[in-house]
Amino acid sequence: MEFLLEHMARGFVTMLSISLPCVLVAATIGLVVGILQAVTQVQEQTIAAAPKILFVFLTIIVLGSTYVTILTNYFREGANLAFEVVPKSADYVLPSDYYYHTRPFTSEMYDVDPKTGHVREIMKNPGKIPWADSLDKSKYAPASKGSNPQPNFIERNRIMGR
Repeated sequence: MEFLLEHMARGFVTMLSISLPCVLVAATIGLVVGILQAVTQVQEQTIAAAPKILFVFLTIIVLGSTYVTILTNYFREGANLAFEVVPKSADYVLPSDYYYHTRPFTSEMYDVDPKTGHVREIMKNPGKIPWADSLDKSKYAPASKGSNPQPNFIERNRIMGR
């Protein structure tokens, strides 16, 4: 179990090593532009955005191959853990007949329709839809379209100020 936690910590270090140069460049550019704005007394918020975007983009271009190498190494370590280390560890591997003795999803394996029961009954009677009774059809009549429709519950509460 400890090697999985170590791999997760390695993922955090990888994430920080990739993002840290870009964040430092953006912070430095922001500081320099802020000092220049203070000296010139030009207090415009959008002036710092363009240099930050440009220099962070240049940082990604310059360090891009290093980032790809770091991510490739991390992926290889993860694949090695997933396909070589964990399957050979007896603590993490289930026996081959595990589902023979236990049935964890037994209740979900049956075809049951919540309204009528089993789906098999529907399959036996393909022309009769069990929930489309004549009483149900009368419930779904189209709404009356008068010249002055009544507001629904939410609209009525808003009108009344509740």
